[in-house]
Parts: sequence; structure tokens; C-alpha cells
Amino acid sequence: MPDRNRKQNTRKLAVSAVMISLSAALSVIKVAQMPLGGSVTLLSMLPVCMLSIMYGCKHGLICAFLFGLSRLAADLGVISGWGLSPAALAGSVLFDYLAAFTALGFAGLFRRRGTAGCIAGIVLAAALRLLSHIISGTIFFSVWTPQGWNSLVYSLCYNLAYMLPETAFTAAGAVFLLRSPHTAKLCRPDR
Repeated sequence: MPDRNRKQNTRKLAVSAVMISLSAALSVIKVAQMPLGGSVTLLSMLPVCMLSIMYGCKHGLICAFLFGLSRLAADLGVISGWGLSPAALAGSVLFDYLAAFTALGFAGLFRRRGTAGCIAGIVLAAALRLLSHIISGTIFFSVWTPQGWNSLVYSLCYNLAYMLPETAFTAAGAVFLLRSPHTAKLCRPDR
């Protein structure tokens, strides 16, 4: 039995490393780029969400946090050039990267409820990511709110502009993957 557990853990670690790397690579392929940060990517959330669906939320949260760190490392030069105060920079790192991408780990929350549960988990995870971006936009980026706008409303509209398509692409990609017999077994209740 210990040998089997070691092989399963090794496989889980290898799959996780590949999927996090795939998410990081896909995040570079931008379908649309927002002017003050945020973008619609080519399914970059899907591999990390699938890890949570495959192995559960605890493992998914750890992997999603690591994905957030990779996104932060890739974008650190850009965000440090925005002229943010140290507090705003720290807030952006916390809410726009660490909390936002870690939230994707909740995608596996309803995985035992089949494909519909997997999609509901992905939508919930994306909604939590959106909430984190809205908090950041309202608190740390309110100086860029156009005159006459409420900073909360502006942050909501701005972040919805890229998170809605990003979520729709991710959910559609998951539906496509979960139609495959090999992938569909990831959502079976005994997992």
C-alpha cells in the first residue's frame, strides 16, 4: 500500500506541475487586454480549475496560489512601473494576484455533483476572483476612476468587462473537456 500511495502522490505532483505551467503559458496568450490590467486569455484558468476538480479544493487552493505567484512574477515589472504607493502596490499584489488567483482553487467545491457541479464550481471560483479584483479596484485604483463615476461601480464594470468572457471561455472549455470519457471520470462522486 505505501508504494501505491507514493506513486499516486508522485503522479499528483507531476500533473499539478504540468497544469500550473500550462495555465501560466496560456495566460500569456491574450485575446483582449484591458488598459489598466486584466485580460481575457486563452483558457488560462481552466488547467488550475481542473486540478481542483480532480484533487479537491485543498489541493486546488495550493495549486491556484502557486499559479497566482507565477502570474505575479510575470507581471511584477509592469505593476511596479505604474507608480503606485507602497501600500497600493502591496494591496494590488494581495488582491489582484494572491487572493484573486487562489480563489480559483474553489472550482472543485461541487465536483461530486457531476458536470453541472464542476461548472458551478468554476463559476463560483471566477466570481470570487472577480470580487477580489473589485475590492482592489475600489480601494487601490480609485484614483483612476473617471470623473462622475462611483469607484465601486467603475471597478465592477471594468473588471466584469474581462472576467465575464474569461469565465465563459473557461466554463465552455470545461464542458468540452468533461464530455470526454477520460476527463468525465474526474467528476464522479466516488473520487
